[in-house]
Amino acid sequence: MGTSPLIAGFDTSGPYISAVLLQGDTVLADVYEEMARGQGEALFPLLESMLERGGATWRDLDAIGVGIGPGNFTGIRISVSAVRGLALALEIPAVGVSLLEAVALGTDGPVLSCLAAPREQSYVQGWSTKADITPHLTEIAEIPADWRQPGLTCVGSAAEAVASHLDADTAPARYAPGSAVARLAATRWQQSTTPPAPMYLKPADAAPARDMAPVILPE
Repeated sequence: MGTSPLIAGFDTSGPYISAVLLQGDTVLADVYEEMARGQGEALFPLLESMLERGGATWRDLDAIGVGIGPGNFTGIRISVSAVRGLALALEIPAVGVSLLEAVALGTDGPVLSCLAAPREQSYVQGWSTKADITPHLTEIAEIPADWRQPGLTCVGSAAEAVASHLDADTAPARYAPGSAVARLAATRWQQSTTPPAPMYLKPADAAPARDMAPVILPE
């Protein structure tokens, strides 16, 4: 392998598996497969295929990046659990990367990351915006008008809907999720000390039952 650090990055926070093997600025191998279900079973075979195509093994990796969300609960848990286990077994750093940051990577000017969420909502975060737009979940119809500004570009899966509300421009994400994750991880892996953790930004859809549990009487 070359002298630059070898970084794998992957993400399953949407209905897909996206992964890239990166060395310096060179993409050695990449995988993107649409997948609404079965990510848990498919993830490791796809990663191993990617490593083989890139002429590498697990032990060649210097670090691993993973998308931590926001997005699909199950997909996020799969990725975060997988990368924490891999990092422990390989004794290498694992870097968690927000998909709100990943989707904005490489887009110039004021940028609003917009990831689709259920019920006409969007996960949002602003980059170089006049308003301080921290990561959160919002109803698109309730996005405040004071987010408008000249040159604002919306990126991500909910970009069209949000941009229409704000009279903003749209642009496609420059990188696939796994590629953006790998590129951001490559800039941070030597300072990474905290294990990746899920970034949900909303409560789980599953909720405890409203009814009281049945009382079991002694015989």
